[in-house]
Amino acid sequence: MIAPAACFAFIPSTRHSSPLTRCASRTSIMSSSLAALPNLNKSDGTGVSLDEVSAQVNGKHVALYFAAGWCPMCTSFEPSLMQFREAANSSGKNVEIIYVPSDRQAADVVKRTSSMNMLSVPIGEEADAMKRKYKIWAGAESVKLGMGRRSGVPALVVLDKSGDEVAFLAAESKGAKALGDWPLDDSGLW
Repeated sequence: MIAPAACFAFIPSTRHSSPLTRCASRTSIMSSSLAALPNLNKSDGTGVSLDEVSAQVNGKHVALYFAAGWCPMCTSFEPSLMQFREAANSSGKNVEIIYVPSDRQAADVVKRTSSMNMLSVPIGEEADAMKRKYKIWAGAESVKLGMGRRSGVPALVVLDKSGDEVAFLAAESKGAKALGDWPLDDSGLW
């Protein structure tokens, strides 16, 4: 069951607040999970509604994918990531990957998410907020985001159905082997 749409209020994005405010009383795990996510875009760069996000992540294992198109390590890792997603989906362990861009232009994000068929966090403040929260960003972003990161890109953060981190996949240091750390048991389903 999804919380009524009236529970969700969109506010303009600011540097210090989430664009999605929480309803005082939520009645479902799904609604609290969705509140853990920022606004999202479809692969064509247009915004996606909460109902669409809910439908797309329901019953799937969800991960945030931190990467950039200008990063050779990211682009060389992505064929393995796409093969992993396809194999997981084929075996009934459905996976949804949400792109958190370190790209420099919105057009680059659209190009990448279209080719990988992914939702994305909007480039700019919302993506930067996710990077700060999980302490993952490209070295080139250290001037803007600081030196206190746990990893560069590429990296994935697997979320549980409450929107909490379940696993960190250090693809920057482990490459495709990091995908073996993705927990695909039923406890992480949304």
